[in-house]
Amino acid sequence: MSRWLRFGASRMASASVRTEPPVTAPQAAAEASGTAAPKPWLQEVGWSSGGASRIRTLPRVSADVAQRHATVYACCAVIAGDLAKVPLKLFQRTGDGREVRVRDHAAPYLLNVEAAPGVAASVVRFALGYAFTLRGNAFAWAPRDGAGELELIDLVRQSGCSVLRAGRDRFYDFEDGAGLRRRAPARAMIHLRYMAEDGWTGRSPLEVAAESVGLALAGQESAARAASGVTARAVIRLRDDYEDDEARVRSARRVAAALRAPEVEGFPILGEGEDVKTLDMKAADQELLGSRKFDREQIAAIYRVPPAKLQMMEYGVKANGEQQAIDYLTDCLLHWAKQVEDQLALGVLTEAERRAGLFFRHDFGALLRPTTKERYEALAKAVGGPILTPNEARRIDGYDPIEGGDRLNPAPNMTRSEETDP
Repeated sequence: MSRWLRFGASRMASASVRTEPPVTAPQAAAEASGTAAPKPWLQEVGWSSGGASRIRTLPRVSADVAQRHATVYACCAVIAGDLAKVPLKLFQRTGDGREVRVRDHAAPYLLNVEAAPGVAASVVRFALGYAFTLRGNAFAWAPRDGAGELELIDLVRQSGCSVLRAGRDRFYDFEDGAGLRRRAPARAMIHLRYMAEDGWTGRSPLEVAAESVGLALAGQESAARAASGVTARAVIRLRDDYEDDEARVRSARRVAAALRAPEVEGFPILGEGEDVKTLDMKAADQELLGSRKFDREQIAAIYRVPPAKLQMMEYGVKANGEQQAIDYLTDCLLHWAKQVEDQLALGVLTEAERRAGLFFRHDFGALLRPTTKERYEALAKAVGGPILTPNEARRIDGYDPIEGGDRLNPAPNMTRSEETDP
């Protein structure tokens, strides 16, 4: 075989097998923004395809636009606030099924006291919860030192964090609290994502229900224009025999100023041949103002928030307030809290710690705090159960232990034998 034939055969053989170089983080950063994995600036235009409605006149829904609606803001603030104000405790599930509280770990301090130097943990948890419910994605930087211990949990600007993909690996470009641009791998980030179809790209409930939210935003804008008088308030008819156009414009401005001036008390002075026809709010406009109540109900349903939690008191009375609190916890908060707990564990705990049974749990006892009478009755039954010792019950209520209070009382139908009991 000649040299040229051997060269051509080698070219054909090499062309039949395609090899791709390994994709690294710098190469992933050079990817252009697309619709499959849109950059933050593209998402804010209208959350890619989810934020746009088929009705072109409806406003495009984005995070910054949607939170202008008071009900959207209230839903996100209520959920994030309730998750941030209760303790987030770390437990370990042992081999026999018991759950033991873990205290000698950096995570409980960072998530309950001080997340970063000078930044309270409640501030970070509220911001993460608010971004999680509003945007469907929430980001925080959780670096570790050389020994693998958590150093801090640093909030990043939610709209300025870009997720870069390299195969199954993810990298995050963001600006930290010190103003430095960083690129961190997934193991050093907290990434909360909601309704992620691929497991990584979160979606906001407002994005999924964009048409309903856009309709609510359009109704709010129309109601604001109708209530503020931005629409035409009156029609002015002028004479036809003005000396020139300047005199005609001057007269129109005089009548319009008289209609707007409060001191004339609604009685403008008109010249001969001039007339004013007022345009009062139509019945359809008044109905539009009333329809905003339905918008509030729809948005509350999107977030699973009971209307009574949004101060829509026609849906609840004081008599069933306790049951409403239980329903809110079971139907709404647990839905969001479980996802926050599991995804925080992925970002804060190592794989070895998770395999050892460590997990997070919100302590919602503060939300269902009983009255003094109910608390004492429950403790008395627990001590006489026997479930708790007297000293354990005293510690729950903040009292000092007493002598002999570390022994369990017998059940109500039994007596204690001082001779045989240790």
